[in-house]
Order: sequence, then C-alpha cells, then structure tokens
Amino acid sequence: MMVPPAAEALFHVGEFPITNSMVNGWVGVVFFVALALLISRNVQKVPKGLQNVAEGLVEFMLAEIKKVTGDNKRANAFLPIVGTIFLFILFSNWLGLIPGTGSIGIWGVHNGEELLIPILRPASSDLNLTLAIALFAVIASHVFGLRYLGFENHMSKFFNVRGIIQSIKRGPMAIIVAIIEFGVGLIEIISEIAKVLSLSLRLFGNIFAGEVLMTVMLGLFAFFLPLPFIFLEILVGAIQATVFAMLTLAYLTVATSAHEPEEEHESASAEAHA
Repeated sequence: MMVPPAAEALFHVGEFPITNSMVNGWVGVVFFVALALLISRNVQKVPKGLQNVAEGLVEFMLAEIKKVTGDNKRANAFLPIVGTIFLFILFSNWLGLIPGTGSIGIWGVHNGEELLIPILRPASSDLNLTLAIALFAVIASHVFGLRYLGFENHMSKFFNVRGIIQSIKRGPMAIIVAIIEFGVGLIEIISEIAKVLSLSLRLFGNIFAGEVLMTVMLGLFAFFLPLPFIFLEILVGAIQATVFAMLTLAYLTVATSAHEPEEEHESASAEAHA
C-alpha cells in the first residue's frame, strides 16, 4: 500500500473534506484540553502526580526559552506559543507510530481509485497543516514585533523610508546607502515568505518520508524488521518538533529585538576609541 502525498478525505461536511490527518490533529487537541482540565481540577500548592509533571515541563521550557530571549518578559510571552507548537507537533508525530495508524481504515475512493483510507494519519504528514502552523508562527513574530517595537520601528526593518529621509541631510553617499538599505528591506519581505515555506516543507518532508519508510518496511516483513525504524521515527519526531519550536522562538526573538540607530552606534564607537 502506497502513502499518497495528499491526506485522504474520510467524509465531507457539505463541500468541506474531513481528512484523516485532521482527525489526528483533533485527537491531539482533545488530548491536551482534557489533560489541562484534569490537572486544573485539583491544583495544589505542593504539586503531585500530573500537576508535578506539568509544572516541571513548563519550568523546563521556560528556562530554555529564557536562554534565547535573555529576559523573563519575552520568555513568559513566548512560552504559550512555542510550548504549544512543540507539544502538539511532538504528540502528532508520535501518535502516528501507534499500531493501527495508517493500516486501520475504511474503503473509499481517493483520486479516482478505490483503496483503503486510513482513519488516522500523522497530522504533520499533511502539507496543509504544516503550512498553517508555519504561517501562524511567522505572523505571530510580526504581531509581537509590532507590540514590542511599535509600528514605525518594526516596519522600518522592511521599508526604511525613515532612513532615506534622514540621509538627505547627510549627503549623496548617505542617500545611496539608505537606498541600498531600502532594497535590502524588500529582500527581507521575500525572506519572510521563505520562512513559511522552509518551516512547512521541512516538517512535512521528514514526517512524510518516515511514513513511506515505515510502509515499505512493514510491507517487506511485519515482524522485528520495522523495530529499529520505529525507534528512529521516535527520535525524528522529537527532533522535528524541537527544530520547529526553536525556529519559531528565534523568529519571535529577532522580531522583538530593536536595532541600534546608526547615530548611537557611531557615537558609541567614537567613545570607545576615545
């Protein structure tokens, strides 16, 4: 049985297809919501059991995020986004390794062919989902950039109109440099689009390739042979979740970091030489 690149539709709600990768994603959402409700029902000052595990995990992630941001304020602000992305992708990747995922399904028509459509498929093996998460991560970085730096400072990273206006007073060379910086800012816009594509394609490619590999191994021999590859996929799932979350954190941190004005940089250099 081959693994099609596009997620298969199990049924339709009107014209909207409900795919097996969406079911996997919903399972993850329901799992974390139920877990949060279960932990919050009996919160204690001295944590025990699930509360202890949850608090330890949150403290660990907060400490790791703080190492990148360098301050508590941004670490606390970024934790809900980065932590949620990491846990959701990790759970979705590992859920795809549960026996029955990809093999238990219903017979239906996909791309004009009648075949067995699995009920569950790893959510990250659907490019639509990885693209949506990547787009959310990049948009969130700009929202936080506007919040922390203000509209003018954040947008000046892409459209350095202020630099061109200020360069008029400094002479022809300053104007040329400002125009070049303006062009570099336009290239930055293209890089933002590239961020979305690279994030989504990296995650999709690795998880989808793992699905194809596992399908081939199980087709060759169902016993013992796939075990090393299952452990490899456990490792790959954790690595891909970590990479995606860390890149999201990097985008958020860079977007909220202010650039020193040119005048301050020059004065600081002059004082250092003096």
